Amino acid sequence: MGDGIMMVQTTLPGEMNEAELGQWCQGLIDSNLAACIDMKKVRSIFRWNQEVVSEFEWQVQMVTPIMTKDSLVSRIKSTHPYDVPEITWWPAEAIQEYSEWVNKREARLK
Repeated sequence: MGDGIMMVQTTLPGEMNEAELGQWCQGLIDSNLAACIDMKKVRSIFRWNQEVVSEFEWQVQMVTPIMTKDSLVSRIKSTHPYDVPEITWWPAEAIQEYSEWVNKREARLK
């Protein structure tokens, strides 16, 4: 199971410009915590402090080896601007070649 991959997702403030978002994501790539990151603008609707909020956010989805997931989540929590960030994850299946490519990053952390 150590060679599997995880999808980790969070949202960041929509008022972040693309350069700020790119820098935040680049830090995760540079530290080998994520092999690949997808970003897109989404509209989120949620209840916060007894009020319904509807605003644009950046949805950031990251691919990481299973063994790196906890370190990635820890980094997201420590650098996230929200008081209570959305951080979710789930195991993913992929073709063997892609899974091997993702897991090559984990070997550099050891």
